[in-house]
Amino acid sequence: MPLLTLLQRWLPPTVGKRRPFELIYAADECPPRGALALLSLQHVATVLALITHVLAAAKLAGLSLEQTHSIVAVTLLGMALGTALQAWGGRIGSGALLVFQPDPMMITVAGTAIASAGVGALVEVTLLTAVVTLCIGPLMRHLRPLFPPTVVGTVICMGGLGLVEPAVRNALGVNAQMQVDPVSALTSGAALAAVITLSVWGGRRLRLFGLMAGVLIGLLIAALNGRLGGLDWLAGAPLLALPQPIAPSFTLGPEIIAAIVLIAALNQLDNIGCLIVMDKTNDADWRRADMRMVGRGIRANGLADFLAGLFGSFPSAPSSANIALVHATGSSSRYIGLATGALLLLIALSPRLTMALTLIPQAVLGAVELYAAAYLIVSGIEMIATRALDSRGIFMVGLALCAGLATMLMPGLARGLPDSLHVLAGDGFVVAGLVVVLLNLLFRLGTQRHARLLLDPMAGPLNQQITDFIERQGRAWAARADVVRRAAQAALEASEAIAAAGHGRPLSLAGRFDEFNFELELLYRGEALPLQGQSDTVDLDALLQHDDEQALDAAMQRVSRTLLRQMADKVSSNPAGDDLAVLRLHFDH
Repeated sequence: MPLLTLLQRWLPPTVGKRRPFELIYAADECPPRGALALLSLQHVATVLALITHVLAAAKLAGLSLEQTHSIVAVTLLGMALGTALQAWGGRIGSGALLVFQPDPMMITVAGTAIASAGVGALVEVTLLTAVVTLCIGPLMRHLRPLFPPTVVGTVICMGGLGLVEPAVRNALGVNAQMQVDPVSALTSGAALAAVITLSVWGGRRLRLFGLMAGVLIGLLIAALNGRLGGLDWLAGAPLLALPQPIAPSFTLGPEIIAAIVLIAALNQLDNIGCLIVMDKTNDADWRRADMRMVGRGIRANGLADFLAGLFGSFPSAPSSANIALVHATGSSSRYIGLATGALLLLIALSPRLTMALTLIPQAVLGAVELYAAAYLIVSGIEMIATRALDSRGIFMVGLALCAGLATMLMPGLARGLPDSLHVLAGDGFVVAGLVVVLLNLLFRLGTQRHARLLLDPMAGPLNQQITDFIERQGRAWAARADVVRRAAQAALEASEAIAAAGHGRPLSLAGRFDEFNFELELLYRGEALPLQGQSDTVDLDALLQHDDEQALDAAMQRVSRTLLRQMADKVSSNPAGDDLAVLRLHFDH
C-alpha cells in the first residue's frame, strides 16, 4: 500500500474548518507527488538558509568547525522532529504546516552561555527552554485574555521589523563602513525579484515555486561571480553518518539562567503568533484563536526541544520565513510538513550536506529574510486591526513598538544597566514583548466589562445614542471590529422591532463582554416579543394586493425578527417585572 495512503489513514483528524478559496492545497489535502516533492524542497531550502542562526551563535562563542558541525547536525534532528510533530497533530502538535528553525532570539544568550561555560552549556540552554515551553503549553487556553490579537499582532509585527536590519545588511553586503557590495545587491535583488514575480504574476501553479526559484537564481548568480567557495572542502566528508552528540554541562550562573527563562517565556508570544497565523490561514471563518490547538502546538515544540536538547541541539522555534512561503505558494497541507521533516532528517544524517550549509551566500539569505519581514509586518498589522481600539489600545500597541524600535535603533541605551540585564534590555523583540504584555495588564485595570446607558429622548436621536454607545464600548473592550459593527446594526434593528410591536422606544441599553461573548440587552416597557415558534415566511406580493394594514404590519414584524436572528448568534426576549421586558442579543466573539 502506498505510503501516502497509509498516512491519510493514520493521521489524526483535525477540527472541521471551511476551506479558504485562495489556498491551492489546504491543511488536510494531500498534494500530488510531484507538487508535494517540490513544495517540501522549497520549505527545506528556506529553513536551511536559517541555519545561519546556529553559525552566528557558534561564531560568538568561538567554537571550532567540528563543534559547530555537531551542533548543526543535532539541531537539524530537532527541527525535523518538531516539524513532523506539528504536522501530525493529535494530542501533541497543532496539525498545521509549521517548519522549525534555530531560534533567532536565543543567538546572543546561547553564544554567551557557551563562551562562559563551554560547548556543553548548550544542553542546559535548550533543556531550560524546553521546560519553560512545556510548562506554558497546558496553560494557554487559560491565558487567552493576556494574549489578545492586539498583543500577539504587536509581537508578530515587531518580529518582522527586527528582521529588516539583518535582512538589508545581508542582502546588500553592507560592511562596517556602511558600504554596499554590488555583487551582493545584484544577487539578492535578482532572488527577491524572482520570488515577487512568480508570487504576484505567476498564476496558480508557478506560485508554488516562487521562493525556490529565487534561491536557485541567487545561488547561480553567486556562483557566476565566484561567491560560492569551499566546494573542495566538502569532498572529504562522508555521505552518511550519525550526528555526534555534545557532552552536557550544567554550570551556568543564575543571571544567564534568568535571561534564558525570560526569553523563552517571551518567545512563546512569537510561537502563539505563528500558530494563530496558520490557524487563520486554514479557516475561512476564523474569528478567534483556538487556544487548545495553540497549546498542543507549543507542547510539540517543547517536546522536540527536550528530546533533541539532550544531545546538544540549539533551541528551535517556528520559522516565519516558511509561513511566508505558505502564503506565497497558497499551500498549507500538513503532508508537506511531514515530507519536510523527513527531508530534514535525511540532511541531518549527511555530514556532506550539513557542511554545505555553511556555504549559503549571505545575500540569498537576505532576500529570503526581506520577504519574511514584509509578510510578518503586514500580518501583525492585520491582526491588530481585527480589534476596535480606543486610546488604551493605541497607546499599548504604539508604545510597545516605539520601545522595541528604540532599542533596535539605539543599542547604547542598555549600556547603563547591570551586565545581567544587557541580554534582555538590548533585544528590541524582548523589550517590545515585555512592554505590550505589561501595558495590556495595566490597561485592563479599571476597564469595566459591563456598561449601561439610559436612552434619554432629550440626548439626541435614538439611533445615534445606540451606535455611539456600542462603538465606544467596543473600542474600550478591544472587541473585534466586525462584531462591533454587527452588534450596532442588530441593536438598531431591535429598537425598530420594539417600536413596531407598539412598545415605544427602549428605555436603556446594557452591554457585557469577555473574550468569548459580546452581549447587548435592550430594556423596554411592554410584553416580551414573540421571537420563536412562528413561521417567518412572508408573501409580500399577496399582502400588497390587499388593504389589510394589520396583516402587513404583522408581516413586517416577522421580517424584522428574521433579520435579528440573522444578525445575532442568539436572540431572546423575556419579562423583567413591573410591566418591563428585555430583548437580549448575543454575539460569539
